[in-house]
Amino acid sequence: MTIDEQIRTIRRGVVDLISPEELRAKLQRSAATGEPLRVKLGLDPTAPDIHLGHTVVLQKLKRFQDLGHAVILVIGDFTGMIGDPTGKSETRRPLTRAEISANAKTYAQQIFKILLPDKTTVRFNSEWLAALTPEELVALAARHTVARMLERDDFQRRFHEGRAIGIHEFLYPLFQAYDSVALQADVELGGTDQKFNLLVGRDIQREYGQEPQVVITTPLLEGIDGVQKMSKSLGNYIGIAEPPREIYGKLMSISDQLMLRYYELLSDISAAEFELTKREMANGTLNPRDLKIRLAHEIVSRFHTVKGAQDAELEFRRVFSGGGLPDLIEEPLVQLPQRNGEQIWIVPLLVQAGLASSNSAARRLIEQGAVRVDGERISDQNARIFFREPHLLQAGKRRFARIRPENIHFSEEG
Repeated sequence: MTIDEQIRTIRRGVVDLISPEELRAKLQRSAATGEPLRVKLGLDPTAPDIHLGHTVVLQKLKRFQDLGHAVILVIGDFTGMIGDPTGKSETRRPLTRAEISANAKTYAQQIFKILLPDKTTVRFNSEWLAALTPEELVALAARHTVARMLERDDFQRRFHEGRAIGIHEFLYPLFQAYDSVALQADVELGGTDQKFNLLVGRDIQREYGQEPQVVITTPLLEGIDGVQKMSKSLGNYIGIAEPPREIYGKLMSISDQLMLRYYELLSDISAAEFELTKREMANGTLNPRDLKIRLAHEIVSRFHTVKGAQDAELEFRRVFSGGGLPDLIEEPLVQLPQRNGEQIWIVPLLVQAGLASSNSAARRLIEQGAVRVDGERISDQNARIFFREPHLLQAGKRRFARIRPENIHFSEEG
């Protein structure tokens, strides 16, 4: 590719690029010398599995591999014991070395579902961070200021609210920055929530006499709830190592609006095809369900096999077109006694459908955010449903009932 073509490929789906001029200069130098850029991504193994949220930035890292550059994945086995304070309202519990070690092994295995093994260098930042002497730690800390640290939104908010900030939390951005020094990174990638840390990396590289890295941030992927960032701790994630049927079913359960964002961030389609897809959805020539099927098939094929995706699709169609979910619910409900167009209160409906043992249990399910109708979350215990034609009632992750007649409209009237 030409330099301009490389830049266009790199910029697709990117939120921040700091700076385009520096990236162009580095690419030109790489082309002239034959030396690939050193492109770094750090991941703290704070959970046992990689989920689709991680893959947004991992796919961007893969683009650099495809362009012939040297990819370095840094497993934060040292920084993970501190815990990234990004976005946290209070000091997080540090993980033990045993927890970090177990999670790191899983990460090292799962990343090669995305990255090319023979073109990926995996490093653990304990290699250089654990080797720093007290004198070197003091020298590193002296290269940044408390004032600059407090420019960071979450630190600033906690400081003004009187919430505790541990001194070790100030060290986290410095350690992440030192990773870039140790590896002499030309480019560092991260989610938009990592922008502050990545910029500290530029500052610290300058302090150590290195050319500052180019910073590239990618969007944060919302979880399947469509609200918060995808996270295993929130239970709104899709793990790339989950069985094909689980991945397929979770992707088919997301809202139409969220599906379009997933399609943009996770699919391999071109920018032109994505714009065409948006137009077709807007004018009604493309059914959102068909796009979900296409996306689910692509994602399952990528992380498992094409046959796994085909089998998951066949199972999904069998289950949902047949009106029952034999492996997921105890007793699918085919017909409720209500008349077409009748207004039904959601609480007794859950009981009638066999998804709650009592009205109080149904209320608790709604309070927990576990109730959906046709994938749309019900948050109001007084919600009424107008029956039209059949759709799917859900309570929790694995309990469903098909109610008839369906195509449900919600009213938030008491």
